[in-house]
Amino acid sequence: MRHAGDIIAELTVDHREVDGLFDRIEHTTPAGERQKAAEQLTIELVRHSVAEEEHLYPAVRDHFPDGDLIADKELADHARVEKLLKDLEGLDAAGPEFDQLIAVLKAEVAAHVHDEEQNLFPRLRQACSPQALQTLGDRVRRAKRFAPTRPHPGALPSQPHHRLVSAGTGLVDRARDFLSGRGR
Repeated sequence: MRHAGDIIAELTVDHREVDGLFDRIEHTTPAGERQKAAEQLTIELVRHSVAEEEHLYPAVRDHFPDGDLIADKELADHARVEKLLKDLEGLDAAGPEFDQLIAVLKAEVAAHVHDEEQNLFPRLRQACSPQALQTLGDRVRRAKRFAPTRPHPGALPSQPHHRLVSAGTGLVDRARDFLSGRGR
């Protein structure tokens, strides 16, 4: 995902791309194609989540009086999605468990996206200057380039060293993806 614009525009475009990947999974018949679409969905959701954890939620903490509460709720949403993505990794796209897990994942992601777009993003637009939003957008784009591409449910985004660990994990994930052909 490569876009331009402020953080809200960047993350909203990501949301639409994820919607498209869910549609692709639901409307594709061959299991191999569904598996590839699920792998791409995982890559995009993980990168998007890492970027939000590194830049969006700290901004929410800084600019909203109730920012800690909101950021903690969003991080809990991410943890549930990351666990579902990890569970999805080992499933055969031709099996019934795959469809069930995709349905649960889609519902979880849709609720999270709706909350961000209807509540969090409008508040962020009011709380931050256009320049600050643009700077955050640039940081999110940079973070996505180096973010992991596989779910790592044990990682703790609240830890101060998370960005360093995330970049190192991202490098390892991208090397594994290159060698396996995942995400092509």
